[in-house]
Amino acid sequence: MPHGQNLTRVARFLAAVVAGYSAFAAGSQPQPPGLSVAEIADGVFVHQGAHADIDDPARSDSANIGFIVGSECVAVIDTGGSVATGIALRTAIAQHTAVRICYVINTHVHFDHVLGNAAFIDDEPQFVGHENLVQAMGGNREFFAEEFPDELGPGGADHVISPTLTVSGEQTLDLGGRTLSIFAHATAHTDTDVTVYDRKTGTLWTGDLLFMERLPILDGSLKGWLKWMAAARDQDYSRVVPGHGPASAAWPDAANAQEQYLSALLSDGRAAIAEGVFLEDAMESMSRESAAPWQLNARHPRNVSRAYRELEWE
Repeated sequence: MPHGQNLTRVARFLAAVVAGYSAFAAGSQPQPPGLSVAEIADGVFVHQGAHADIDDPARSDSANIGFIVGSECVAVIDTGGSVATGIALRTAIAQHTAVRICYVINTHVHFDHVLGNAAFIDDEPQFVGHENLVQAMGGNREFFAEEFPDELGPGGADHVISPTLTVSGEQTLDLGGRTLSIFAHATAHTDTDVTVYDRKTGTLWTGDLLFMERLPILDGSLKGWLKWMAAARDQDYSRVVPGHGPASAAWPDAANAQEQYLSALLSDGRAAIAEGVFLEDAMESMSRESAAPWQLNARHPRNVSRAYRELEWE
């Protein structure tokens, strides 16, 4: 479907969603409020998502999302796991600033960071993402429609919005009085990871390149992820916004727990392969102690499987 046609259908859908909310309110029910946000630095607002896994009814609000306000326009950073979450974020933005929304940045392809994109169609922003994100969103379009029908609403796959501005290397965005640097990274958490650096406040939005409190999820390259962490440690950030966990944290201490966990996967995976341990057995026993302190750690065997399959080809 041509992109313009897609946007038109999404705009109609969004109007229907908003109308539905209005009708709901007219029936003496409260309208959905804007998401709660914390101003962690001047003009930098974060909504802290819940620790909810993919099978949890609260999954649509399980990622840290937010926005950065410039003198001329606003950049949204991730939009949540549903159109409704995106609408609530858009409401929160309107409660804090009247300047227009010019960019919607997706840090990677996972549902809890991108399915709210359709809520921002009427603002006519540039949708920004990794150069691989267009293909990844296209490849996941039917999956999203099948697995997240309530989150996308009627029309399903047509409401998955891909980037209109892709990043390879570094892209600078001017919001008026502040610039953002968007960095596209090699395969790590996924093959679509970007980070967003606000030069005015020294704040880095990591997306899911940094998990805190809940178990990191490996969908890309274990070695690539550790390589990114090693390079990022040398950077002087005032604070970071992780993809999951607290709204902000001090750097580089924020990375310690994740680095220990991923390093354990690396060393234990290499040892298991060298000792001839079968994958099925490794998934039952490998790095269990390293996974134990994390919330939502039931997905640890999946991480073991991905790490093992990557390392067995070394």
